[in-house]
Amino acid sequence: MNTLVIVESPSKANTIKSFLGKGYKVKASKGHVRDLPKSKLGIDVEHDFEPQYINIRGKGELINELRKEAKAADRVLLAADPDREGEAISWHLAAVLNLEPEKVKRITFNEITKSVVKEAIKSPREIDMNMVNSQQTRRIMDRLVGYQISPFLWKKVKNGLSAGRVQSVATRIIVEREEEIRAFVPEEYWLLTAQLQTESGETFLVKYYGNAEGKQDLHTEDEVKKVLASMTEDFLVQSVRKAVRHRKPQPPFVTSTLQQEANRRLGFQSSRTMMIAQELYEGVNIGEKGTHGLITYMRTDSLRVSEEARAVAKDVILSKFGDAYYPSTPNLYKIRKNAQDAHEAIRPSDPSLLPEDVKGKLSPDQYKLYKLIWERFMASQMKAAAFDTVSADLLSGGAVFRATGNTVRFRGYRALYDDVEEEETEDHLPELNEGDTLHSLSVTPEQRFTQPPARYTEGSLIKMLEDKGIGRPSTYTATITTIVSRGYVRRDGKALVPTDLGFVTTDLMKKVFSNIVNYNFTAEMEQDLDRIERGSEDHLAVLQKFYADFETQLKHASEALDGEKIALPRVELDMVCEKCGAKMIEREGRYGKFAACPNYPKCRNTKRITDPSEEAVAAEKQPEIVADLPCPVCGGEMVARRGAYGSFFACRNYPTCKGSMPFYRDSGVSCPQCGKRLIARQTRKHKTYYCCETYPACDFSSWDLPTGEKCPQCGKPLFRKKGKGTVYCKAECGWQDGK
Repeated sequence: MNTLVIVESPSKANTIKSFLGKGYKVKASKGHVRDLPKSKLGIDVEHDFEPQYINIRGKGELINELRKEAKAADRVLLAADPDREGEAISWHLAAVLNLEPEKVKRITFNEITKSVVKEAIKSPREIDMNMVNSQQTRRIMDRLVGYQISPFLWKKVKNGLSAGRVQSVATRIIVEREEEIRAFVPEEYWLLTAQLQTESGETFLVKYYGNAEGKQDLHTEDEVKKVLASMTEDFLVQSVRKAVRHRKPQPPFVTSTLQQEANRRLGFQSSRTMMIAQELYEGVNIGEKGTHGLITYMRTDSLRVSEEARAVAKDVILSKFGDAYYPSTPNLYKIRKNAQDAHEAIRPSDPSLLPEDVKGKLSPDQYKLYKLIWERFMASQMKAAAFDTVSADLLSGGAVFRATGNTVRFRGYRALYDDVEEEETEDHLPELNEGDTLHSLSVTPEQRFTQPPARYTEGSLIKMLEDKGIGRPSTYTATITTIVSRGYVRRDGKALVPTDLGFVTTDLMKKVFSNIVNYNFTAEMEQDLDRIERGSEDHLAVLQKFYADFETQLKHASEALDGEKIALPRVELDMVCEKCGAKMIEREGRYGKFAACPNYPKCRNTKRITDPSEEAVAAEKQPEIVADLPCPVCGGEMVARRGAYGSFFACRNYPTCKGSMPFYRDSGVSCPQCGKRLIARQTRKHKTYYCCETYPACDFSSWDLPTGEKCPQCGKPLFRKKGKGTVYCKAECGWQDGK
């Protein structure tokens, strides 16, 4: 029997092809083969929301090839990803290729390994139309919202805007956090810390807790003075409490927690994380073992783990750490409410395959992510960490001070995977007994002010969306990418900051499309989609209910803002348009802020807004900056010049000699790789990076500046993070500011 297996991606096809013998042919559809048309709504709202699908432009040749292969095959197995989108791709393929129902079957697998793929082929099934209808319902609703609200925004705000059922809510979350930050009023508070000494000479710190009535916060200097006046030089140990506290390991990754942790620990944007995870899932050539997937399916919200994987993990833990590190009963984790629970958690497909075993076969990013996934999964199967904790209350006059300390009794899972965000640092207290009297060396009051909430990062935004039940793991990356590319949000380092356009659009959406940007509405819609997938809800009933309310809002919006045009805030700059003499205004685009002529479209003059701290500005003000390196063409003198993409060094003999090189400045630090001079250069988007002056002979480069010092733990070079100033080691030891 000749069997045709169709998957989505060529790399996945290559991996599966290596598992199957004669009689199997594996082809890739390269994603969807048909979709709704871009030029029109494509939904017949009068006839049960019938979608009008068309073949995707540019895929005609591929479709013809697949038809030919399907016709020659005795059976066709559709092996797209095991989720709603994969089910829909399979359904579309069956329709486009004109496959006979008795000839086509659906197979799925949670990991791409030889045994799992062969087992899946033995158990083919029919296409699940409940999953297909759930995906279609989402697609239809998103098309209705996008294609009917977006033109409204074009009329009222500006052309090129878009609205979306999830993206508009995500923008609202970011905008409201920024409003909260702007409205924040700092509140004064004081800390009162005393340094005490025991009879043996040991010193430690205690913090003011309150008085005999209980906890008391200090808000003013007068309150601090009253406490100080009530205190004596000696401190009496009033009570000592000792306990053993256990901390369980965190569960293995699901899509959202993988994106959050990769963003926090590795600095990966969610799109980068998912791209690398897709590569690890689809298969990597690891030498003697051939090509196979290194991780399970990466779009999941389930915490389930197969018994086979748990057994392999147990063997690895016992051999690597010993019996003491494996719990008496396996760790089980509660699955989040409303989770689809369709797949396993994200884990290594073969837990016995250690990160160091495959390091030489993976790219640096692939290795980092595989190591993170492997360590998190293995730690989730290990024993809890144990801490000896001590808490003591000490009395000085009428003031109660408290000291706390903890020491690690048993590292448990933390021997492999540290919870960096909540890391327990050892804080040893001397031996204290009730009734002991201690002498005070100093009492230090410190004034502080409360801080506003932090802006969202990709990781914290994904957590917020997940907590509110908005969107699904597979949609988070696309949502963030869209709101940034559309100009509603910009990146400031890791932070997501709303633009003026984001503020205006969100205010408008809240005013006239309150349901669309309502948190509960969006979360309830996700639950409706889940019910459709389970077969407990009719997809047409959901669409009819949704559209009845949506159509009413559209009419109300048109009436409420009839003839009104909403203007974006205008900020005048100290720059004059050299073409028409008008004072230029600030505008914001995809790549940040720029100066534009207010007489647009009559005058289309624009200029880049530069930051006075940039090296490019220094070069513009002093065009005779001379490069220390000779012209690479003629050996002559190089001077700084200004171009479309910022500053660069050009030969003084231009145009006779057209030699040029990127603009740089001396970093004052030697290259940690070869010892030559390290220079700072800029990318086209004016981001500064550091490289060796002999590049590419020496290929060292880094976004962060080396400090010139060595790591006290492993001896590798130390680097200083931009903005934060944190000193850290890039090596595996993970040293950071002494931690």
